[in-house]
Amino acid sequence: MDHSPTLQADIPESMSGKRLDWVLASLFSDYSRSKLQQWLHDGHIIINNKKGLPGKTKVAGGEQVTLHPILEKQTESQAEAIPLNIIFEDEELIVINKPAGLVMHPAVGNQAGTLLNALLHHDPALANIPRAGIVHRLDKDTTGLLVVARTLSSQKYLVEQLQAREISREYKAIVHGTMVAGNTIEAPIGRHPVDRKRMAINHSGKHAITHYRVAEKFRLHTHIDVKLETGRTHQIRVHMTHLKHALVGDPVYGGRLRIPPHATEALDKNLRHFKRQALHAIRLTLTHPGSGEIVSWCAPLPDDMVNLLNALREDTQTHE
Repeated sequence: MDHSPTLQADIPESMSGKRLDWVLASLFSDYSRSKLQQWLHDGHIIINNKKGLPGKTKVAGGEQVTLHPILEKQTESQAEAIPLNIIFEDEELIVINKPAGLVMHPAVGNQAGTLLNALLHHDPALANIPRAGIVHRLDKDTTGLLVVARTLSSQKYLVEQLQAREISREYKAIVHGTMVAGNTIEAPIGRHPVDRKRMAINHSGKHAITHYRVAEKFRLHTHIDVKLETGRTHQIRVHMTHLKHALVGDPVYGGRLRIPPHATEALDKNLRHFKRQALHAIRLTLTHPGSGEIVSWCAPLPDDMVNLLNALREDTQTHE
């Protein structure tokens, strides 16, 4: 348990008549309202030397507030010395280029070897942050950029940006079939009605919007740029499958292997050995929690996607 520095503030006269819980959320915006309610209930917030006041109490204005933040350990997971490709880090956040095969969180049957375990080894203080600061996720075999919060206030700020769709996440993907042009797909995503491990277009699901445009066309495949407006589980994979353009290598949604007739040896080999979804989070843009400046990072395509694109280009040129 971590006792953070004591914080003090005076309630402005302009807040007279407001509920105490609303005032506290305004004065100490680094912390969530639920956390402030808990501290108020537990006596860690003192108003004019009084403890345990209910959140519905109306303030008069001018009261002195003393807050003793207590950050409890949020995870029981073990730290593990797993290498991380860190693109950027400072006191507020960490930006990581995730490799294929790395799971985000421990789960049943998969308690170790995850990004969360690696983060706890890199920075043990992340044990005090829910989910060790992870605010969004990439599927196990999707590569690329993700951001991790190093403080509670940064986590709150980044989650609010995600909810307001103010964090820009751009991807590169290789899909089956030749797309004519880019477009936007808006279709709700929820659990598959039969296979609970899969997601599907589901009218009772969550609102989901994906923007995409064609980067390169090949004989039976297309290289596309994708931008997420929402962040649903398997969103790009499900939306592209719905359009009949499943991602190359996708073990869940990809369907049968499709190789162009008379394909070059290099393309045949690359397609047969590509065993993950061909999806990479290439660019991440957000407002920095500390400076308030817009910052952006880019992660180059992984070797397997570079090799596949080179083979697709060679095959296309051979058959022109």
